[in-house]
Amino acid sequence: MGGKAAEMDDIYLHEYRPRARLFTKTTEVTKPRFPVVDAHNHLGDSFGSAWDKRPVAELLEVLDEAGVEVYVDLDGGWGENILYQHLDHFKAAAPERFQVFGGVDWSAWPQHGDRFGEWAAHKLRAQAAAGAQGLKIWKKFGLQVRDQIGQLVAVNDPCLDPLWAAAGELNLPVMIHVADPVAFFDPLNSRNERWEELHHHPDWHFPSPPYPAFQAIMDDLADLVAGHPDTTFIGAHVGCYSENLAWVGQLLEQCPNFHVDISARISELGRQPYTARRFILNHPDQILFGTDMGPDLETYRIYYRFLETDDEYFNYGTAEVPGQGRWYIYGLHLPDDVLKKVYHLNARRVLHLNG
Repeated sequence: MGGKAAEMDDIYLHEYRPRARLFTKTTEVTKPRFPVVDAHNHLGDSFGSAWDKRPVAELLEVLDEAGVEVYVDLDGGWGENILYQHLDHFKAAAPERFQVFGGVDWSAWPQHGDRFGEWAAHKLRAQAAAGAQGLKIWKKFGLQVRDQIGQLVAVNDPCLDPLWAAAGELNLPVMIHVADPVAFFDPLNSRNERWEELHHHPDWHFPSPPYPAFQAIMDDLADLVAGHPDTTFIGAHVGCYSENLAWVGQLLEQCPNFHVDISARISELGRQPYTARRFILNHPDQILFGTDMGPDLETYRIYYRFLETDDEYFNYGTAEVPGQGRWYIYGLHLPDDVLKKVYHLNARRVLHLNG
């Protein structure tokens, strides 16, 4: 025993670059087996691409090469900022290829007080009249949004009932993102599996207190969805709880108006492949495709490989070191009938797309 290994100096975690020595199959999937509706993505400047300042024809070339027929842009905002710009730039240029979702101006709550929900419902109707085809709720809701007296607003706050009712009346799906990965709520110590990610993004850490406990937020989400059965909700990122598919599955079974997308969570799904495959097979009509990574060809192809193949132990990201945790994923090898639903049939129904 001993030798050079025993004498090796300690290294920093960011210097650690292990190479897997497994000999495993690698399947290149450049095109999806069926057409794709990307139900959760962005076209603002989130990824530094500034697609809203580039010719739409360039974007369509990327989507065509990726096999994406319809792309949902969640960056519309609430009209007074960029909703109309995105409708004019993307939707007007290729109306069958894009959907643009509106949003809620939470900063107006102190001004409108107890009538904020009614005011937000009125604004949603105006967005729909302008061409918005859904409502995006960002993760500030449940974590940072406060009412007129400075109280943190609960996800199931009854003041917002008019907003959810209006979405149902308008037949607009609500893409809702509350909370974040469970580890973001855990103490930031050596046992936190997302330590590296939180080290790079300390503003993503939501310890309780001062933030609500993770499970309290999720229970409020379940209460909200169950309380508005006539409104279609899409739980972003596998219902915001990809670490607990049994919990998400139970809510899907209890609430037919609830759906989830897989965006930015193949890292979680792919490290529990048996459970994830059963989860999708048990709820094939309520799972939507999405990446949340912009119109990126390499990302799309990783998602297709994950869904279509039985490849083992591969990187879920495009960087050398996976960004959400130091693990690799396994393919789900979904059957064709389920792939069709996840890739486009479910989204076409939920988003009211023709064809």
